[in-house]
Amino acid sequence: MSLRLRQICLVAPALEPVVGTLCDVLGIEVFYRDPNVGKYGLVNAVMPVGDTFLEVVAPTQPGTAAARYLARRGGEGGYMVILDCDAIEPWIDHVASVGVRVANDLDYAGEYRGLQLHPRDTGGTLLEINWSHGSAQGAYHPAGPDWHGGAPLPAIVGATVQSDDPAALAERWASILRRPVTEAGIALDQGTLRFVAATDGRGEGLAGIDVLAADRAGVLAAAAARGLAVGGDLLWVGGVWVRVLG
Repeated sequence: MSLRLRQICLVAPALEPVVGTLCDVLGIEVFYRDPNVGKYGLVNAVMPVGDTFLEVVAPTQPGTAAARYLARRGGEGGYMVILDCDAIEPWIDHVASVGVRVANDLDYAGEYRGLQLHPRDTGGTLLEINWSHGSAQGAYHPAGPDWHGGAPLPAIVGATVQSDDPAALAERWASILRRPVTEAGIALDQGTLRFVAATDGRGEGLAGIDVLAADRAGVLAAAAARGLAVGGDLLWVGGVWVRVLG
């Protein structure tokens, strides 16, 4: 069963200035705003990063899951790791077999199925496994009906989740995703998941992402021009560390 890192979701009190900063620094654009997230008290912006996606959500009312998450983690940051697959049915049975509940089953009548897994059962951060009809031809439902595939670069190629017990968390995710843990983390068919100790006082959560850029130097220069914290190949934006590879 194929499984790849397809989308990263960040959460912020408001879409701006986070969305504008990400677009300017990474050289990407907002492609889609999903009206369906309104029922969760959210607005969003979806930005293709090659054939992967970076999404930012923001609550529009108090008491939402996103608003509580912002309060718990002390502000904007990583919110969700989203993986896609070639067939969703085996995953439905598998996650139940390893004691993971589906917190939100997104079922769009044969066009899309997304399993948002219960964070109390997974640990770390929100984790979703999804499937889109026509994905072999480039379709990806969360990017809207007009998305038909993107260029190879840039691409989101890694995600880092922090925890007080990263080794135990890695083993838990390995059992869920049916992939072994190595020194490098959990390798997917596309992308790698890493697990590190939480040292910043924010607790468990999505701490960073890796982006493979066509113009690494240009991205780092744009970040510095924006006044972002930059150290080596790392820049701080939207409450996560973005490692720029090239």
